Amino acid sequence: MSILNEISSWLQQGRAPKVKACVQQALDEGIPASEILEQGLLDGMGIIGQKFKNNEVFVPEVLIAARAMSKGVEVLRPHLVEDGVEEKGTVVLGTVKGDLHDIGKNLVRMMMEGKGLKVIDLGVDVPVEKFLDAARENDARIICCSALLTTTMGEMRSVVEAVEASELKGKVSIMIGGAPVTQTFCEQIGASRYTADAATAAEVALELCTA
Repeated sequence: MSILNEISSWLQQGRAPKVKACVQQALDEGIPASEILEQGLLDGMGIIGQKFKNNEVFVPEVLIAARAMSKGVEVLRPHLVEDGVEEKGTVVLGTVKGDLHDIGKNLVRMMMEGKGLKVIDLGVDVPVEKFLDAARENDARIICCSALLTTTMGEMRSVVEAVEASELKGKVSIMIGGAPVTQTFCEQIGASRYTADAATAAEVALELCTA
């Protein structure tokens, strides 16, 4: 089994110390950091994302796999900078104002990072202006809004309207998601995309950033 397959395999099992050790070993063997990232870490996270979509694994497994991935990335990060590996795009992510739920949002962040995207996580209870300011400051391609309460869904409309009224119009896509959110609601408020789960959200974000 190649060292990259080993990294992918340990990551899927959520074995953070093994992932760290194998990443270091791969670097010592002279494998480029970008290859370790793509064929080891992102490969493993991609498999977990697919299994999560198919209900073969659940939130706890995704969380421990993501933790293992972040430990591997810690070892790789300085080498990635040296190799000039660029992130594939920047996403601003947050739960809208009035809503304090973050499990879904955190899963989305992990899945997006697992696709090689840079995620600016604004946390929960995020006001409209904060989404826009973060998008400007970080040159983001996407604003991603999460809501778990029907009472806070209206905030998503406010984000769409604020972007439409600003210089970000046409430059920034708005993705929405969360338990009460639907495709119909997405169309009503004029958001760019709605996704039903974290794995699909990451796929769509990558597609929008690399389009």
